[in-house]
Amino acid sequence: MLLHPDINPVALQLGPLAVHWYGLTYLAAFGLFMWLGNLRLRHQPFASMTGAQAWSRKDVEDILFLGVMGVILGGRLGYCLFYKPGYYAAHPLEVFAVWQGGMSFHGGLLGVVVAEMWFAWSRKRPLLQVADFVAPCVPTGLAMGRLGNFINGELWGRVASPDLPWGMVFRGAGDLPRHPSQIYQFLLEGLLLFVILWLYARKPRAPGQVAAVFVLGYGVFRFTAEFFREPDAHLGLLQLGMSMGQWLCVPMIVGGAALWLWARARQPLGA
Repeated sequence: MLLHPDINPVALQLGPLAVHWYGLTYLAAFGLFMWLGNLRLRHQPFASMTGAQAWSRKDVEDILFLGVMGVILGGRLGYCLFYKPGYYAAHPLEVFAVWQGGMSFHGGLLGVVVAEMWFAWSRKRPLLQVADFVAPCVPTGLAMGRLGNFINGELWGRVASPDLPWGMVFRGAGDLPRHPSQIYQFLLEGLLLFVILWLYARKPRAPGQVAAVFVLGYGVFRFTAEFFREPDAHLGLLQLGMSMGQWLCVPMIVGGAALWLWARARQPLGA
């Protein structure tokens, strides 16, 4: 049985300025997106595009900026609508109190989709092309977010067997060992999904299939990780013994599979 290290959430103090570990993980996520996005510019079909359809570093920077806005706005609104709709309906002004915490990945994903739609429309590019470009660059950012959760000792897992070698006691979660579910998500939704997408995207795919694998893969991995993650205290387990996170993953799994099949039927490889 392990004890979660008591890590100071402030990584660096410069006078009145406090640099938090969580902020550094976000900064790392943005840096990784820029690096991977510039690598994607060398991959097909993007490397061979010319004229108005050619991709550039400026496009990567613009997508990152719009994506950050989508994550923040969508993540906050998603949390308010999915997890505490009654509370925020009664306290609407607190929707803007982002410093109180409360973000939803699924809401953030919807925000990113809206950002991609705006980018595609403004640059006159196919939406599926934009989504396929972005998808392999996202999981490393998710991994950094989960690393931040672990450093902060938040979003811990369910109670584990005392015999689990990596069972961990989290401060504020009682004295029983728990699954370090943040690490599970770091490995599944972050590193493993990145490897799968990066390799999958290196070969010719029908437009939309790379994005579909991201949506499907994240849905499956998050659904799996939720079996080990402590459900939100104010919600608990819902119908069929599933958490809110799992219920939100169901349409992702179905939608990702449907998009992949539709993309393959619409443009078979070699056609």
